[in-house]
Amino acid sequence: MTAVRIIPCLDIDGRKGVVVKGVNFQGLREVGDPIELAMKYDDEGADELVILDITASIEDRPTFLKVVKEVATSVSIPVTIGGGVRSLEDADKLFKAGADKVSINTAAVKRPQLVEELARQYGSQSTVVAIDAKRIGSRYKVYIKSGGTPTDLDAVVWAVKAADLGAGELLVTSIDKDGTRSGYDIELLRAISSSVTIPIIASGGAGEMRHFYEGALAGAQGLLAASLFHFGIIKIRELKEYLASRGVEVRLDYD
Repeated sequence: MTAVRIIPCLDIDGRKGVVVKGVNFQGLREVGDPIELAMKYDDEGADELVILDITASIEDRPTFLKVVKEVATSVSIPVTIGGGVRSLEDADKLFKAGADKVSINTAAVKRPQLVEELARQYGSQSTVVAIDAKRIGSRYKVYIKSGGTPTDLDAVVWAVKAADLGAGELLVTSIDKDGTRSGYDIELLRAISSSVTIPIIASGGAGEMRHFYEGALAGAQGLLAASLFHFGIIKIRELKEYLASRGVEVRLDYD
């Protein structure tokens, strides 16, 4: 069995170069310095980092490369970068800046062939498709532009297509749950994890340790959170020890 990964997320306002956090993708407030937070999580035993430039797609500009370079050279764990990636050229800049994986969302929905191109050029293991989903009636619909623009895409159908196109991983965020600390959207996670064979990362809604356990049981191989870690509500080492005590395989060999 592959160990479940604990993944802090740094939502970056690329205009200011600061970490921000909101609720349901709204009401963003400044949280801290991305370099300091990244180094803190590396020291605490995080398995990976996800950095999302959440204003890049809205403003139709590339990801904030300066932050990427500074974070990548400051930590020893893998770093996934997303936000504003619209082409192979954009991705290439991120990889050269130190990214281990690139996450695409809006551009992938608009031009699905980009997923295939990235997987062919850099490998599926470096190609992550992010899916921001919101429940509409009995279905989950995909939203783009940092959750601000709805599409007609069904989230599960899109997840299957993204995997078929070559994505090596899916970052699944519940807009309804984002920032609420009420728990991951288990139904959404189960629906997607049971439909694809590639790993999924659960995002949106973690508020206490049992939520991470529930996410793992729902099929997520990566468990992502932001404000819980930013504000020290949950410590990564304590979370891993809790999960291990519940029978979830995690990496405990801290250096």
